[in-house]
Amino acid sequence: MAGAAVNSKKKIERLEPWHFVAICLALYDAVAVNAAYFFALLLRFDMRYSAVPPAYLYAFLKFAPVYTAILVVVFFLFRLYNSLWEFASFDELYRILAASAITSVCHAALISLCFCRMPISYYLVGAVGQFVMVTAIRFAYRFVRLLHASLKRRRTAGQNTMIIGAGAAGQALLRELRRHDSTNSIPCCMIDDDPNKWGRTIDGVPVVGGRETINETVRKYQIDQILIAIPTLSMQERGRLLTLCSKTGCMLKSLPALYQLANGEVTLNKLKPVEVEDLLGRDPIQVNLSEIFGQLSGKTVLVTGGGGSIGSELCRQIAGHDPGHLVIFDIYENNAYAIEQELRRRFPQLHLTVLIGSVRDSRRMERVFEEYRPEIVYHAAAHKHVPLMENSPNEAIKNNVMGTYKTAYAALHSGAKRFVLISTDKAVNPTNIMGASKRLCEMVIQSMDAISRTQRYDLLPEMGHLGAHTDIKGGTRFVAVRFGNVLGSNGSVVPLFKQQIAEGGPVTVTHPDIIRYFMTIPEAVSLVLQAGSYAKGGEIFVLDMGEPVKIDTLARNLIRLSGYRPDEDIKIVYTGLRPGEKLYEEKLMAEEGLQKTANDLIHIGKPVPFRYETFFEQLMALKTAAEDNAGDIEARVAQIVTTYKPERDIPVVLAYEENTDVWQQCACKAV
Repeated sequence: MAGAAVNSKKKIERLEPWHFVAICLALYDAVAVNAAYFFALLLRFDMRYSAVPPAYLYAFLKFAPVYTAILVVVFFLFRLYNSLWEFASFDELYRILAASAITSVCHAALISLCFCRMPISYYLVGAVGQFVMVTAIRFAYRFVRLLHASLKRRRTAGQNTMIIGAGAAGQALLRELRRHDSTNSIPCCMIDDDPNKWGRTIDGVPVVGGRETINETVRKYQIDQILIAIPTLSMQERGRLLTLCSKTGCMLKSLPALYQLANGEVTLNKLKPVEVEDLLGRDPIQVNLSEIFGQLSGKTVLVTGGGGSIGSELCRQIAGHDPGHLVIFDIYENNAYAIEQELRRRFPQLHLTVLIGSVRDSRRMERVFEEYRPEIVYHAAAHKHVPLMENSPNEAIKNNVMGTYKTAYAALHSGAKRFVLISTDKAVNPTNIMGASKRLCEMVIQSMDAISRTQRYDLLPEMGHLGAHTDIKGGTRFVAVRFGNVLGSNGSVVPLFKQQIAEGGPVTVTHPDIIRYFMTIPEAVSLVLQAGSYAKGGEIFVLDMGEPVKIDTLARNLIRLSGYRPDEDIKIVYTGLRPGEKLYEEKLMAEEGLQKTANDLIHIGKPVPFRYETFFEQLMALKTAAEDNAGDIEARVAQIVTTYKPERDIPVVLAYEENTDVWQQCACKAV
């Protein structure tokens, strides 16, 4: 007996809270449904118990236990006792309706067949009463919970929240906010461009108007936070909306675009803070993944400068396309180590080799190519900081130009299939040595491709190579990919602006009218990989980066996204154009035309003709001058790159607002 008592106690202890709730609901249902039908019987006879015929009363009392058992079984099969009624929705309502309909039909059929035929009003009123009482108790629990949560949020210092989008996503987001006390968000109003929704309420929250009322509504409701819940917006419309919201000074969060909501489910964890790249207003880049996969799968791929911002993203995306062997080459060990550790964590099956060395070392490069035999090479190693290179022009030539030549030579010598140079729009009509050096790199690539086609290896200059030109395997296709600035890269203005904002300002902008083309790093790299698959040899691929962005606008948006007001909380200071800096960048030289590819965002620039035999002679002379640290290196480069117009004599204007006329004069010189 003692043992049985202990076992019984253990069973009671194991009873989960929801089991207890289910038992209470079953007991309630048993009482409620019978009360509903008894009320229907009394109602038929004007609520006078004495007027109810004994046959009807007898039938009801005898059938009540049977019907109770049937109802509990049916409700159990419809899972009405294991739902979380705190989160009840239309699904639960549909199940209650279906279960009530089935049990009501069973009630009418069985009591009529087994006992007697009851009045029609008994069946109808009883069925309706049953549905109302069963539904009421379940949704009352949710209502009480929501009311309690709402009162709790109002008692605490919550964030007044505006939801933009009163569609399905906005309504789902509103329900999520009400369910979770921890969000500390108080939904105050909703914005939607559909006039039919204006003046109406959704779960007690008013839809106050369209996007033109955002600023007014923020002030009226003292909004602290704006949540954007329109996943179907195009990126252009999204960018315009985010720019408008950023001017309010509120904290911004947004649901991702519809294509990013894998299952269409809207939850709070899908919300993300709005970043400056969201304001670019560009549709997501589309690439042909099958072409990229076919190009890289099973291949040995070498990435020079693999620890840099572009190089590391190249490595990430290449690693995701199942290469046979990924070789990373970089001179900076810390960067190389960081990307190595990341890739080994994310891709444990990846065959990965990380090497340290300089692309300026001919023999090191040739040994790497001889040992690992890469089939595809992405050359991202380069000096790219414009002002720094202006002060060290010979280093730009040594690293960028000669490093490119030596790497390309090693690729040609070992018989690599494809060589892709990462170039820049600063190579077009350059006003700085960095841009001019990248144009020289493009000329190196075009010349090497011509040599690969004609097999005129005797024309190649000697730069300390290991083997003879007669050992060259050849057959390499050389191409370049040219694009503009990428957000978040080393040297990008965005990290600098964020640091300056974190320090309380000021944010420094060189000129209020300076513009640049921008793209995210993953976007640029995906297009680079796509362009590589189109390579036939000698092309300069130009990436369409959309509309240019004013740096001043970018800085102001970033200040607003950080919760500050431009020129009030955080000052913007104009420092003047830096040496070699242009007001705008170009994607093509005048001599170049555009050819289409299968991807609308990738174009081919028509190569500018030049004699590569003469170019190689000039290259050798330039190498000697750079190694001698010649003081006239810019003039020597200008003789080769005829579009290079160095502007080293540009004065730096420090006080734009006080000296507008002088500024305008300097701007004209820079352009």
